[in-house]
Amino acid sequence: MTRPAAVVARRMAIPCVSGSSEIDITYEQKIFRTSSNVQFKEGDVLTIDGSTGRAILDKVPTIKPEISGDFSKLMSWADRYRKLKVRTNSETPLDTKTAREFGADGIALCRTDHMFFDEDRILSVTEMILSKTIKDRNNALAKLLPHQKNDFIQIFELMNGLPVTDRLLDPPLHEFLPKNDKDIGDLTSVTRLNANEIRSRTDELHEHNPMLGHRGCRLGISFPEIYEMHCLAFFEALGECK
Repeated sequence: MTRPAAVVARRMAIPCVSGSSEIDITYEQKIFRTSSNVQFKEGDVLTIDGSTGRAILDKVPTIKPEISGDFSKLMSWADRYRKLKVRTNSETPLDTKTAREFGADGIALCRTDHMFFDEDRILSVTEMILSKTIKDRNNALAKLLPHQKNDFIQIFELMNGLPVTDRLLDPPLHEFLPKNDKDIGDLTSVTRLNANEIRSRTDELHEHNPMLGHRGCRLGISFPEIYEMHCLAFFEALGECK
């Protein structure tokens, strides 16, 4: 599957079924029904086969797939004669470990903004985005530096000398901004902003098309300290791995 939802879910190690015509979703009640009138509510346990799209009620024992048999033999023959190198897109140590197990020859693109969606990091990213002063922004970046550096160290060690192409931070700002009162409440505990100030700042940063808005090099020009932190984490990690 190449749908954006499936691509993002796969990166998060979450099986995803998208575009299903056999389910009817009631968003307000947080339930969905199948064409056979079986109902599922928020909190129910499902097992999803990400390859076939099959959903099974309750937890089903699983095994980790391995490359073996005829396929393994065929791939070993290909490795003997191939001239084309195959690299992976990887932005976390777990993704990198999996890629190496499948024989990746390096990382073609490390999209480092994806490192920060973990619950223990996303608040610091949001704090950095909402900051109004360089001092506050640097305080938030100082919290992110050790996380990013540690991820880079693990990635470099797993790659063991293979090439790694890093992309400078390119966060779509809207993905990190608070979306409800709980998010805003969490932010008031780690920033010097109150709830009204956070809402006002979020409104200021709202964009009609955030995917083409204040991100990438434009964000780096506005706030060069973001890329300074990123490069520091990258090169310090590289130095410790040599």
